[in-house]
Parts: sequence; C-alpha cells; structure tokens
Amino acid sequence: MSAPTVSKHKVVAITYSIIDESGVILEQSDIPVYYVHGGPNDMFPDVEAALEGCELGDSIEVVLPPEKAFGYHDPQMTFTDDIDNVPPQFRHVGAEVQMQKDSGETRSFFVSKIDENRLTVDGNHPFAGKTLTYALTVADIRDASEDEKRKGVAKPIVH
Repeated sequence: MSAPTVSKHKVVAITYSIIDESGVILEQSDIPVYYVHGGPNDMFPDVEAALEGCELGDSIEVVLPPEKAFGYHDPQMTFTDDIDNVPPQFRHVGAEVQMQKDSGETRSFFVSKIDENRLTVDGNHPFAGKTLTYALTVADIRDASEDEKRKGVAKPIVH
C-alpha cells in the first residue's frame, strides 16, 4: 500500500513557523494544526497548493508576498488619540479594542504605540505589509469524514 499524500478531502495535520524577511520567527506551532485539504479552510491558496502531493514527514517552505498573505499596511486603519480619551484598561501596547462602524460591523484594533500622552490603535493584521516564509511539516494525513468535508473543520487525528 502506498503512503498517503496530501490531496482533496484529506485531513492534514501540519506544524509550522511563519518567518519574516529578516529571519525572525513571528509565529510557530509545534503542536499539529488540522485542516481539510481542498475544502473550505483558512489556508492561503499558495500554501495549500504547495502542500498538494506531500507525504507524511515532508517539509516545505512557501514565500508569500503581502498581496498573497495579509495584504499591505493601510494607514487609514491606524488612529491616534489623547490617552485621556481611552479607558484605562486599554492603555497598554497589545491591548485589543473592538470598534464598531455605524453599519454595525465590528473589527479588532490593537494598541500599537503609546508616545507621551498619545495612544495609537491599528486595525491592520500584525503581519500586514510583510513578505512571509511559511515553513511547514506534514505531521499526519487521513481521509476526511463527510461532516469534515462539508464544514472544512477537522478534528485531531486519533490512532
């Protein structure tokens, strides 16, 4: 019997690192993350395409420019205000602030900078504007259930 390969309707478990252009690891997971290949999922299309045909234990790297990853930094998504106008619980870098448009749509903003008495929040993804390298290793492969195929959500692999 041949080894299973990453293909449509397979549950794939990957470990990964996301690395910026200077070689800094921005995010890493040594605990396998599961997704349904070729179905509804949160994978970037170029990453999913690169995984196609991989076997258990294969490692790959995929370089994504901003337009194929988290987009470019949009200065219109950055707002600065007097710190006195901001509730105390949000007065630290990294604090998450939910903002709502008049239409009712909400978006997460993060406090990105505090200078003297000014606080800046940013609605861009933290990786926006960066060329990223995804270093991935295939940790496991199995057939997806009908429910997993429909939802695109995979459960951890149990042997």
